[in-house]
Amino acid sequence: MITTDFAPGSPCWLDLGAPDVPAAAAFYGAVLGWDYEPMTGGGEDMEGGMFRKDGKIVAGLGKLTEEGARSAWMIYYSVADADATTEAVERAGGTVRVAPRDLEEWGRMAQYSDPLGGQFAVWQPGGNKGVDLVDAPGSLSWTELYTTDAAAARDFYGSVFGWQYSDMEMPGGGGTYTLITPAGLPQERMQGGLMELPAEHLALAGGRPYWHPVFDVVDCDAAIAKVTENGGSVQMGPDDAEGVGRLAVCLDPSSADFVVLTPTPE
Repeated sequence: MITTDFAPGSPCWLDLGAPDVPAAAAFYGAVLGWDYEPMTGGGEDMEGGMFRKDGKIVAGLGKLTEEGARSAWMIYYSVADADATTEAVERAGGTVRVAPRDLEEWGRMAQYSDPLGGQFAVWQPGGNKGVDLVDAPGSLSWTELYTTDAAAARDFYGSVFGWQYSDMEMPGGGGTYTLITPAGLPQERMQGGLMELPAEHLALAGGRPYWHPVFDVVDCDAAIAKVTENGGSVQMGPDDAEGVGRLAVCLDPSSADFVVLTPTPE
């Protein structure tokens, strides 16, 4: 369960780097019911803005500018000290992609790659703590890492964030799924999971690990219909996962991946 108290090591923000910002805004508006609010005063080179659901900020959107990079969602985890986290990342064998820097009075951010190439980011809150809405229809409800080495991922992220882990066996012999809970919090605060897959199943990122967001939706099948009607595609599903809900792994028109999930009623 993701919440907006943003305990250390919990997801607090996400943004999409898209080659076509207006097209991405239209797609996610159709699929998730988001409203797009362009940034003002950033100049011509600052194309992007915020997504809102029912008036509440749920994500950011920016122009993909990194040469050779794929369009993808970046997940940010809340930390008390981005500089100390950067040192922890480097000690654990990770790479600093964007060194810690202040974003005016809003906070301090940094971006990294884990030792196997999975990209993630951190946010040290200032005036902005993170998104306004989570764990509700049209918002982030889970985070997930596909990696080529689950044990190595557990060690790395455990050393950086202090995450707690528990394992469950996937139905039908599908392997082990590792559940992630922030340091010192009870299991009902689980915020995500990681699973090991062979590199050939990670073609989206050239065989490297990657994180993606899971968005809560009222009707998974209706959301999938909107995905395909608006130029996206479905990688996997829809499937019913016992005790979890009905879900599908989707790609937007620029091949950024995300999951839609209709949770099982409590």
